Amino acid sequence: MARNDERDLLRQTVAALVDKHANGEAVRVAMESERGYDEALWQLLCEQVGAAALVVPEELGGAGGELGDAAVVLEELGKALVPTPLLGTTLAELALLAAPEPDAEALEQLAEGGAIGAVVFGDDYAANGDIADIVVGTDGNQLTRWTEFTTEPVATMDPTRRLGRITPTATAPIGVDPGIADYAAILLAAEQIGAATRCLDLTVEYTKSRVQFGRPIGSFQALKHRMADLYVAVSAARAVVDDAIAEPSATSAALARVVTSEAFSKVAAEAVQLHGGIAITWESDIQLYFKRAHGSSQLFGLPAQHLRQLQAEVL
Repeated sequence: MARNDERDLLRQTVAALVDKHANGEAVRVAMESERGYDEALWQLLCEQVGAAALVVPEELGGAGGELGDAAVVLEELGKALVPTPLLGTTLAELALLAAPEPDAEALEQLAEGGAIGAVVFGDDYAANGDIADIVVGTDGNQLTRWTEFTTEPVATMDPTRRLGRITPTATAPIGVDPGIADYAAILLAAEQIGAATRCLDLTVEYTKSRVQFGRPIGSFQALKHRMADLYVAVSAARAVVDDAIAEPSATSAALARVVTSEAFSKVAAEAVQLHGGIAITWESDIQLYFKRAHGSSQLFGLPAQHLRQLQAEVL
């Protein structure tokens, strides 16, 4: 089976699981649970899809996949804002694999979904940080395994993504950082594209049903232009992410983060406007997309930091 066919099958399998187990009500239950995600759905993702095993080589208990495989799963999960520990776990795996002799036992636990991973980038907080079992820290040059640590939850704007503050009490060197922050940026950008796409779809559907002045608001020419502009922004961002997945680098990762953060934030803001007052009610999913857009744009470095990195590349 060709690589693209495999990824299409992977996308369809994840989409089916999300459709069955992660509607708006289920997402709310998951994000308010003790661990911040649906443990039963996580088990299904790990057992039926091998979601946590994708980037781990087969000889170390994984699926022997590539960064693009993990990106496909994160994009599908992002569409429904499904809270899972996949992003942090995948990054922890990529970090452990950078060691001259990777910790096979830790990688196997992560690949099975039995252990939760997290990577700390400079700051003392991380995605999955409050529930992490295996933690890696990086200063951008060297990776360090945090063998003993304490954790505490961090209050966030986005209730669908838990963050935790991690404090190391014992560490051990892993090796040279191969660019984990770039992988993080690319994977997060893929997730953002998924969320932005679904947020736009929901908004288009709503404008077809919301009636003012005796006709659906989506039939007004001005709103058609706004929808078209949003579609172009998301499509352009998707192309940038696809390029970054195909050829990961500091430049492609920074560009992907800047473009997807801008596109998702733009879509979410327009979604609030076009849904009217209902968008900011707790019952509406749009307020969750709005919070995810702004929370994600702050994760793994502010957009301004990525812009400065891009400026440094071209000057």
